[in-house]
Amino acid sequence: MELLLLARHGQSLFNVDGIVNGDPERDKGLSPLGEDEGRKLGVQLAGILIDACVTSRFPRAQETARLALGQARAETTPTEIDADLDDIRVGDLEGRTLDDYRTWKRAHRRSDRFPGASGESLDDAAHRYADAFERVTLRPERTILCVCHEIPVRYAVNAAAGSEDLDHPTHDIANATPYLFDKPALERAVATLRR
Repeated sequence: MELLLLARHGQSLFNVDGIVNGDPERDKGLSPLGEDEGRKLGVQLAGILIDACVTSRFPRAQETARLALGQARAETTPTEIDADLDDIRVGDLEGRTLDDYRTWKRAHRRSDRFPGASGESLDDAAHRYADAFERVTLRPERTILCVCHEIPVRYAVNAAAGSEDLDHPTHDIANATPYLFDKPALERAVATLRR
């Protein structure tokens, strides 16, 4: 790998409703605006030869990748699904509002698991993302498009920049906007995410 084009999915129907979704089987996909954002991502990437694509298991990420690649490239670009790129597993907060999620997050530490059997901690998720990004660095393809979710993109951007706070200085990650990483930057991100 020489270049990673890392992007959050386009606007989802859950984004529109302000609902938290960490279970790929419950994903409702992209909103009409999200579909447009996926196509616009494709315009931004049109001049770049993409050798492979990696997405999470969520339909919203996979559909964004297909729209960004366009039909012809989507049919010929090797694509892999990596569950370690999935959104945060929020346990009992699944289907609740973003306000509920933020309230819970403010009252807990990064090492606390979200409530319920399927919940994970933010630290656990960071380690999961590190594993996924490390696998990307080891891929033989030169240029890789990766479409996943706001939190893994935010964490990678901040970690590659050397921030010990994975949520800052960059916090808001725009939908379907590519962030570029060369291999050393992604390796820095992996090392920081593992701390």
